[in-house]
Amino acid sequence: MVKKILIIEDDKFLRELIGQKLNKESYEIFEAVDGEEGIKKIKGKKPDLVLLDIILPGINGFEVLDKMKENTVLSRIPVIILSNLGHKDDVEKGLKMGANDYLIKAHFTPDQIIEKVKTILK
Repeated sequence: MVKKILIIEDDKFLRELIGQKLNKESYEIFEAVDGEEGIKKIKGKKPDLVLLDIILPGINGFEVLDKMKENTVLSRIPVIILSNLGHKDDVEKGLKMGANDYLIKAHFTPDQIIEKVKTILK
């Protein structure tokens, strides 16, 4: 069965790059450019995994994660935070809130991000 991945990222280049790489790995990709759209797509599409940026227009990634964790069905969806916020406090906050992993964009190549996705979806 094809796994569905939602990428919530406002950077068009990065969103498309990761989306293309995940497509090549036979994942079904959905995209959202902000937190509001992300929440709607999480509820509507029920993805198998969410790649979540923190700094988003409108509702930020922490708020998206918070809304997911309030819902018993959505709280089971794995989340990988993908952010430029590399401060220890941000990382700890994301993991405490229930994210499965926290990747700092500058430290990971798109291929390494795909490997993390595969590991979590196994």
